[in-house]
Amino acid sequence: MKDRGSLNSVSSFSTSFVFSIVPPSASQFGFGLAFFMTPHTSVDGLLPTQYLGLFSNLSNMGNASNHLFAVEFDTLKNVQFDDINDNHVGVDLNDLRSANSTPAGFWIDNNQFRDLDLKSGQNIQAWIDYDHLQNELKVTIAEAGSNRPEKPLLHMKNISLSNILEEDMYVGFSAATELVYEENYILAWSFNTNGTASPLDTSNLPSFVHREIKSSKLTLIACITTGCVVFILVVVATSLVRLRRKQHRDLIEEWEMEYWPHRFKYKDLHIATKGFRDRELLGSGGFSQVYRGVLPTNGLEVAVKRILRELDDAVKEFIAEISSLGRLQHRNLVHIRGFCRRENQLFIVYDYMPNGSLDKMIFGNPKKVLDWDHRYRILRDVAAGLVYLHEEWEQRVVHRDIKSSNVLLDSDFNGKLCDFGLARLYEHNEYSQTSRVVGTLGYIAPELIHTGKASPATDVFSFGVLMLEVACGRRPVDPSLEPAQTVMVDWVRQLHATGSLMDAADPNLGGIYVEVEMERVLKLGLLCSNPEPEGRPGTTQVLQTLEEEAPLIPDFDAPFGDE
Repeated sequence: MKDRGSLNSVSSFSTSFVFSIVPPSASQFGFGLAFFMTPHTSVDGLLPTQYLGLFSNLSNMGNASNHLFAVEFDTLKNVQFDDINDNHVGVDLNDLRSANSTPAGFWIDNNQFRDLDLKSGQNIQAWIDYDHLQNELKVTIAEAGSNRPEKPLLHMKNISLSNILEEDMYVGFSAATELVYEENYILAWSFNTNGTASPLDTSNLPSFVHREIKSSKLTLIACITTGCVVFILVVVATSLVRLRRKQHRDLIEEWEMEYWPHRFKYKDLHIATKGFRDRELLGSGGFSQVYRGVLPTNGLEVAVKRILRELDDAVKEFIAEISSLGRLQHRNLVHIRGFCRRENQLFIVYDYMPNGSLDKMIFGNPKKVLDWDHRYRILRDVAAGLVYLHEEWEQRVVHRDIKSSNVLLDSDFNGKLCDFGLARLYEHNEYSQTSRVVGTLGYIAPELIHTGKASPATDVFSFGVLMLEVACGRRPVDPSLEPAQTVMVDWVRQLHATGSLMDAADPNLGGIYVEVEMERVLKLGLLCSNPEPEGRPGTTQVLQTLEEEAPLIPDFDAPFGDE
């Protein structure tokens, strides 16, 4: 694919092929297939059940060392990869998050678009052409046997594959079918470099749209065979059903009946998350995984947190707490729908938040930098949620794990605090008797390390760190930075002491923010993260300051306790 004398010059290529994707039924189908180019004959850890057979795991995706070019014909919408729908064509460069994608179909007379169902079983012809001189990629599809549309389905300009393609590449097709035995056929194929692919003769290709048994002899054999094995199948099916019912059966102890209205059946959660499969995974932690799901009972979109850990006597207190917290109702708290318990697993069901967590919108390389107006509003949202937990609900709830990853964003980017109270999951009985610290490094108040006793003041400290995160666009602790900048709170405090506080503002904002609001958030963040708990403002005062209903504490510039 490259001239040996000039490895930066990539050869043009042209390919055409006819494919057919045949699902076992109209309601069951796999993931589709992909045309791809790669320098590898195989990749360690590849599975036939996911990632179109192109990647072994999520961590491999997006790496420049993959040198993978692919055109996917995708038949399943996967929010994890920002898929546009469940019937699209996409161009993948080292990643399953397509560089460009569009619904499957073709253009008639350049102005009329006709949809094309990739999983209909019909024969579909595809043309893929890359021009290295023009740096253009064209992808076109149509019903096999019809003329090639003049207007391509995908037309990518200014795309260079010089960093993707190696000197020698393997070319072929790949698919993964999950647990559904979808059939993927390549019925004809031509490929050429530095020239147009040879035309294909599609006149005598087999069709899989309507499968018919054309021989009465075959029908008779099939009937006899079916009759011979039907008894065995019935016995096996009965055993499998009994085993499946046993697997999905929830163990419900007598004391749990008190909390029954908030309990989900494991079977419903299994169906909602499609068997907790990887394509529905939203995120994971040390002992938990969160999946997107759609409840079969009412079609509600939810997030299901699966917690895997050895359970102890604290489970009863935990479920009682979840049932109590399930009654929390506030616009800035993620609503807990209920729980499920099965063997050594616990499941918490939340409302699904389509825009994910706040940290992913600020740190790393988000697709779109979250602007200041949204950031400021989200901080007010979280503060309002904390006021409700600390002061307005019938009982005082101390969160104990406030951080940017526990702030979720709905479709309108409203901030909602989640996972409140869940830090007590396994230490509930121990909490008042031991000094075990619960929380996340960088957000833990100093006194919590000594006493282990959480309070509204420790929540305020964590929220102060969160405010500085949002304003500075960096994590609380970053070992990759210089020692003076490693701990964010200390760094911002030093900038304030030298009169350079505004230098802490997130550079990704490009200076586009309301200066008085930025200064207010930075100073309020420092106040809340005061090492001395008595020097921190109360939650209500924090909210009033953010809403400009109360001024900053007058003696803000006083020292923050002993350093």
